[in-house]
Amino acid sequence: MKLKMSKNSLFAILLRSPWWISFCVVAVIALASRALLPDGYVAFGVMGSFPFVVIGFMAAWRQSRAPSPVQQANTLQQAGAMSWRDFSSAVEQGFGRQAYRVTRLSSPAADFKLEKNGQTTLVSCQRWKATNQGVQALRELLALQKSQGADHSIFISLGQVTNTAQKFAQANSVLLMSDAPLAQLLG
Repeated sequence: MKLKMSKNSLFAILLRSPWWISFCVVAVIALASRALLPDGYVAFGVMGSFPFVVIGFMAAWRQSRAPSPVQQANTLQQAGAMSWRDFSSAVEQGFGRQAYRVTRLSSPAADFKLEKNGQTTLVSCQRWKATNQGVQALRELLALQKSQGADHSIFISLGQVTNTAQKFAQANSVLLMSDAPLAQLLG
């Protein structure tokens, strides 16, 4: 069972932030404990910073494995030059590396069905080269998700997604994958 963390929780924000920020929080807690607590309780105050140490190491690990901005740009540029066959194979291999069982679909709304830990996710990426993505493709993906009883859906795009489409995706829990997450999937 996978626990869900709110994307606006302090820990989620720190995981997305540079790793050193978590260690700055640890330092502030340690200094505040030393300044404000009696000598016998300072150690307990400092122990309260332990979750931030863990978050700092997790963020550092993630960031060390993430591609650099130059690598991201190169990967996305290469993806834009790929044929559909090559791009779909790269996406399939990327999800396979993340331990998903990947099944190709022959649907205009979704290209892959991902299965992992009892969860099903539909992925639409056939319109990856379109310069501007609107709501229609997301509506089709969401309709297929509901009709197949899938748990999640992902829409992959190299182009811009309109504000209306972004709001629709957010309101319906459709994950929009582009830029760094897409480069990491393909790389």
